[in-house]
Amino acid sequence: MQSQRRARLLKALDLEVWARRGAPRIAAADTASVLDAPSMADYDQPEADVPPAPAPRTIAPRPAPRPQPPPLLLVEPEPVAPPYVAPADWDGLAAAVASCTRCKLCKTRTKTVFGVGPQDASLLVIGEGPGTDEDQRGEPFVGKAGKLLDEMLNSIGRARASNAYIANVVKCRPPGNRDPESDEVAACRPFLDRQIELIQPQLVLALGRIAAQRLLGSDAPLSKLRGPLHAYGPAKTPVLISYHPAYLLRSPGEKAKSWLDLKRVHQMLAKSEAAAR
Repeated sequence: MQSQRRARLLKALDLEVWARRGAPRIAAADTASVLDAPSMADYDQPEADVPPAPAPRTIAPRPAPRPQPPPLLLVEPEPVAPPYVAPADWDGLAAAVASCTRCKLCKTRTKTVFGVGPQDASLLVIGEGPGTDEDQRGEPFVGKAGKLLDEMLNSIGRARASNAYIANVVKCRPPGNRDPESDEVAACRPFLDRQIELIQPQLVLALGRIAAQRLLGSDAPLSKLRGPLHAYGPAKTPVLISYHPAYLLRSPGEKAKSWLDLKRVHQMLAKSEAAAR
C-alpha cells in the first residue's frame, strides 16, 4: 500500500518511477492505472466529524402576568366618639343618671340608684351595685346589709343623713344580683367620678372585693387590697378597703376585722377634720 502511494506521489511530481533490480517494471500505463486507482488508505480514512444536528429549540410559554394588587385607597378613619362628660352640677348629674342608657343594665332596671347623703360629706362609702331592694326603692343599702351598714357607721359617729355619702360603682342593678361587668362599670365611671369631684371627700371607704377591684382597677384579692391606704383619681383621694356588710352577715366571724377598719376610718377622719378647722 505504501508503494502505491509513493508511485502516485512520484507521478504527481513528474518523476520517473524507479524499481529495484530484478523487480518487474511497471508499465507506465500500469503505473498510471495504479496511481489513478483509489487506494485502500483512501477508504480507511475516518470520516470527518459531522456536528450533530442541533436539537429543536423549545420555546417556553411566557408566564402569565402576575396580577397587580389593587391600588391603595386612602380611607379616612372612623371618627372616634369623644369621651362622655358627665354634667358638672348635682341636678344635671342626677337627671343624666336617671335617663342613662349607656349600658345594657338600663333594659332590666326598675329604678336607677344615684346615691344618698350630704353633698359635702367627709366620708364617701362605695358599694358594688344595687340589689333587689335598692332597685325597687332607688336608694343604696336599704336591705339587711343596709341596716348593718348604718349600725357600723353609727359606731364611729357617722350617718347617711349627716356626714356620710353612700353610692355604688354602678347605678343600676345587675340581673340576678350578679357582679357588674367591666363595660357596665366603665359606662358608670363618669358618674361616680363626678360625684367624687363634687363631694371632695376626705376619705373613701370601698366595701367588698368587687367595689375595691373596680374602683382601683385591680384583680388582687380582698385580702391584699385591705390594709394599705390607696389613692384614687387626679386628686389622689385616700381610699380604704373593708368587708361588704352582706359578707359580714354570712361570715359574722369577720366583724372583728371590720371593726378594726372602722376605727381606722374614724381616726383618719378625726385627724383630717381637726386639721381643716
